[in-house]
Amino acid sequence: MGSEAEPSETPVVYSNLFQSFISEGKTEQALELSDEILAKSRRLNDRDFETEAWIRMERALLGAINPKEVGNELRWCVDRLASVNPGSPIHGLALLNLASWHRNSNEKMMALVTLSDISADAGHPVDVIGLARLESGRILVSIGDLEPAMRHLWMAMRRLSSTELPAEAVVCAMEWLDIALDDVDPESPTMDDRIINAKPRESPGLTSSPSNPVDIKESVEIILSNGLIDVSGDRRDDLGLVLDASDALEESVWRGAIEDRQKEIQDPRLIEVLQS
Repeated sequence: MGSEAEPSETPVVYSNLFQSFISEGKTEQALELSDEILAKSRRLNDRDFETEAWIRMERALLGAINPKEVGNELRWCVDRLASVNPGSPIHGLALLNLASWHRNSNEKMMALVTLSDISADAGHPVDVIGLARLESGRILVSIGDLEPAMRHLWMAMRRLSSTELPAEAVVCAMEWLDIALDDVDPESPTMDDRIINAKPRESPGLTSSPSNPVDIKESVEIILSNGLIDVSGDRRDDLGLVLDASDALEESVWRGAIEDRQKEIQDPRLIEVLQS
């Protein structure tokens, strides 16, 4: 993932133009400009290590270097930013990018270790921490370690709900709810209790844990707060999950809220369920 934050010392005209090229898909122009930015950052009398790390990270993500060297390059960027501006948004993004590279290389444990370096204690911003917890949750789901996956997804949902990333918070709620509905138990601990009482483990394993209806209600409310703004679209997995939760908890209000918008719904699967 590319960075939307740029080092404070980078001239705004260069960084804005570079981001403009990226957003418009003008990779060749972006790479040409990156050469100039990199050269300026390396001026002997006024070397800008933060800008150098930022632009080298971007170049690695854009394919400007040998694919075999991408991992080493991203690690160099992480280490450099950790030394000059630890806990900054750009340092957090560098860690996210390195973790994504590990995951894409099927090095899931290394990805989890890298993501664990993103934390409030390290000074990283809330949105970056939320994205890190989301990625950790997804990795744990992929290896079948569902209990800690649910904790990570829940923490991601909570953090992203408090930022300007509401869509990402909904994604977290959906991915958590998809797991939670498989096993519901009113006597089980809430997610907050599970997070507070969580203990470190030596290594991941195949674990799961029942979900509490109280938490299901919170996740559904987050999904509906966004999903009911516009119910159109041929594939509405968010509303489908809410209907599943409505059946599981016998909460007719949730189903009713969707039924009230039935004429606007386009997903044929939802229409079939609502008409059944």
